[in-house]
Amino acid sequence: MSSENGSFTADLDRGWIEVVIEIPKGSRNKYEIDHETGEVWLDRHLFTATSYPADYGFVPDTLAEDGDPLDVLVLLDASTLPGCHVRARPLAVFWMEDEAGPDAKVLAVPFGDPRWEHLQDLSDVPPHLLSEISHFFEVYKALEPHKRTDVGRWGSNEEAWEAVRDSKAREAAHRVGSGE
Repeated sequence: MSSENGSFTADLDRGWIEVVIEIPKGSRNKYEIDHETGEVWLDRHLFTATSYPADYGFVPDTLAEDGDPLDVLVLLDASTLPGCHVRARPLAVFWMEDEAGPDAKVLAVPFGDPRWEHLQDLSDVPPHLLSEISHFFEVYKALEPHKRTDVGRWGSNEEAWEAVRDSKAREAAHRVGSGE
């Protein structure tokens, strides 16, 4: 099943989703892309001495439970730039919550890249890398007033795809409900 609706692009049969990168791996800057104009804005510099453990972005035309597009971390050999589009293959999902509510983070790798083909599901991801990512989300807002995070658990590849499908359905229902 191939899907292209609005700017949401994915090939669910082949197993990839489109991800727009907002924050490159290693950055302490929290960038946000304005979904209306496409402009990249510096939202804030992280208050903690931590940096993003992977390129971080979102799936266009999705709506996660926190009211934003679905978040994705893409494991890459070299970081990209804010605004870069990546075809990514979901591996797992990290379930957490912040001050805005439930906040799923899909973990993915570049689609078709042979360097990452050995990773197919959560069980294939090195446990230490999962711990690094979990730790980042546990502490990255720790020094910010009125912000909080509650880390949850890692979920399987199947759960990651379910998060993608649910966020796309939520966005479609939102469009219908708002008359777009």
